[in-house]
Amino acid sequence: MSPSHPDFQLVAPELRNDRAWRRDTLSPSDWIVPVAAECLAEIARAVQRMRTGAAAAIEDLSPDEFQLPACARLMGEVRDKLGGGPGLAVVDRIPVRQYSTSEGKAIGWLLASLLGRIVAQKWDGTRLYDVKDSGQALGYGVRRSVTNLGQPFHTDGPWLWQPPAFVGLCCLETSLAGGESRVVSLVSAHNLMRARHPRLMPRLYAPFSWDRQAEHDPADVRWSRHPVFASDGDGLIARYYDDYIANGQRLAEEPLDAEGADALAALRDIVDAPEQWIEFRIEPGQLQYLNNRQLAHSRTAFRDSGEAGQVRHMLRLWNRDEGTLHIDGQAPA
Repeated sequence: MSPSHPDFQLVAPELRNDRAWRRDTLSPSDWIVPVAAECLAEIARAVQRMRTGAAAAIEDLSPDEFQLPACARLMGEVRDKLGGGPGLAVVDRIPVRQYSTSEGKAIGWLLASLLGRIVAQKWDGTRLYDVKDSGQALGYGVRRSVTNLGQPFHTDGPWLWQPPAFVGLCCLETSLAGGESRVVSLVSAHNLMRARHPRLMPRLYAPFSWDRQAEHDPADVRWSRHPVFASDGDGLIARYYDDYIANGQRLAEEPLDAEGADALAALRDIVDAPEQWIEFRIEPGQLQYLNNRQLAHSRTAFRDSGEAGQVRHMLRLWNRDEGTLHIDGQAPA
């Protein structure tokens, strides 16, 4: 199928923006956001106020309760990088080791709240999600995020009505070895698919079945239907996780069509190519944020020592303005 074929009009045009990067066009200075002394002072005062005030659940804390103008400017810079820049920002860094684990979580929550509304990541309403090795074996309803296994490139919540717009990881502790982060531009991957595989491209704009990861009413169906790529008129909305499609097609008892399998394989070859992605290690006190609708991320397998300071622990946060606070954006918050 050539680009002049009528069906090709369903596909977004070549996208030329700062999210269309590859490894050799991006450097750490493009995504690192330094933390000013004023921010650190505001955070220290906020923690001191939490220590001396009435105890409150972290989810009940609001930036409006504290004086955080410098932190608001910091997270404004993060938002600029997510929406108008490379789609990746790493806040560098907060001295989390001088605070307790719960205080570190509260700091991550407050900073993430300055980006917008924090929504649930599980059906039970969990908004503070701990990413660490739980010792559970990978299986239905057990995500890789609670194991020490490596993760392939993916976007968070691709089965949802509206996936989170932004995904944050606040590093409280790092591992003894492994656990490197990898990030790839799905905007760049989209452009390469258009150029290399115009015949297969429209299939990625048609629905696939996605595993809902048991995050739904038990009486509901266990899969949802969404395309990998969609155009919102101004840009691209991408969902990506091969495993969830493979599982979703099985749950729906619908064998994946040959064209769909070929399209996913072609896209996977592009996404996994080393020249497309960057790699770095998130260190304690750093806050990594991604544009979850235009970038995919992965991590390498890791090993904990079991000793303090060498047990990988990330706090994950999802931001989404559409719908309700509920994970599917529709049920009452």
